[in-house]
Amino acid sequence: MNNSRGTVTSLQICPAHRAPMQVKECLRAMADLGLEGDVHARQGSTRQVLFMDEETLAAFGLAAGRVRENITTRGIELKALAAGTRLRVGGAVFEITKSCTPCDFIDDIQPGLRAAMEGQRGMLARVIEGGEMRVGDAIEVMNM
Repeated sequence: MNNSRGTVTSLQICPAHRAPMQVKECLRAMADLGLEGDVHARQGSTRQVLFMDEETLAAFGLAAGRVRENITTRGIELKALAAGTRLRVGGAVFEITKSCTPCDFIDDIQPGLRAAMEGQRGMLARVIEGGEMRVGDAIEVMNM
């Protein structure tokens, strides 16, 4: 995997707590808020957006959106990105805040998956600059 450029392979939002994810072709990120229509859009939160790479999903036999990520990526080793790393995705800029710890519901997908995914459930981020993004957009690591 090249760790400086990647591609958006899927976009999802969660419209309400525990509601099924909605797959989108295009999403709008809103500065210091999150994704338009997503229940996790909260000003000042460090958990506004969840990035997950399809390579890790494939290793666990999971489809895009299954671990409730917002942005599914290809070509970037997300877990290697340090907090503070900025990513340009389409017209938006995100800042990685921390690794996402697998929640209890991960074991509902497959017993034992939560423990197996420890350190591999993707990276949480906040929106630095709002903008539109689409499936197929390039992802650029701006700093590491």
